[in-house]
Amino acid sequence: MDAILLAAGLGTRLRPHTEKTPKPLLLVQGRPILDWILSALPAGVNRIIVVTHYLGEQVEEYLRRQRRFIDWTVVPQGDPRGTGDALRRCQAAVKSEKFLCLNGDDLFGAADLARLAECPAGVIVHPVDEPKKFGIAFLKEDGTLEKLVEKPDLPGPRLANTGAYLFPRIVFELEIQLSKRNEYEITDYVSQLAARAPFYVVPARFWFPIGTEDAWNRAQQLNLREVMTAGT
Repeated sequence: MDAILLAAGLGTRLRPHTEKTPKPLLLVQGRPILDWILSALPAGVNRIIVVTHYLGEQVEEYLRRQRRFIDWTVVPQGDPRGTGDALRRCQAAVKSEKFLCLNGDDLFGAADLARLAECPAGVIVHPVDEPKKFGIAFLKEDGTLEKLVEKPDLPGPRLANTGAYLFPRIVFELEIQLSKRNEYEITDYVSQLAARAPFYVVPARFWFPIGTEDAWNRAQQLNLREVMTAGT
């Protein structure tokens, strides 16, 4: 199975640390964030596709040096138009009938990714106290996904979209429109798929978004080897 890693962002909230280093290559406990993510991918993943843009040559150089995946490819996002645009550019590169798609700069638990990979389609979610800062998952009565809503003005706790998805290949047959931000949003693909067939919701046992310098510093103290190594 393929796994797409979205690693094209500018990392503006982590400046000045990202001025010369792309966010996925920032070190956490001596290892790049991207390296932690690769170590957490399920055993069924045998090929990775990495979407790059900002300082993309550094990400590609890391991929040449890493030994976790022999089969990898890079998809440059030359004129970034959002996460949906990043996904769409991967169509020609994807070979498997279903595939993982993850933010390439957050930390995900290996056990959660393994459970996600067993779904025909799904998303990992995690409770948050401030829904206005996240994309929020709304569920149907049967517990599958109804839709994702960006940063709703609602009281917490609510289930946040972590940015870890399992997509069937038919996602590339869907059409989405530009959002109010003038971007193509990956969440619009998710909501369309959820309207067609069950889109499963996987509760996260571990998820650590690295969106600020404070979060990056706190990540240095976490017991990551226990939760981010596949097969443990």
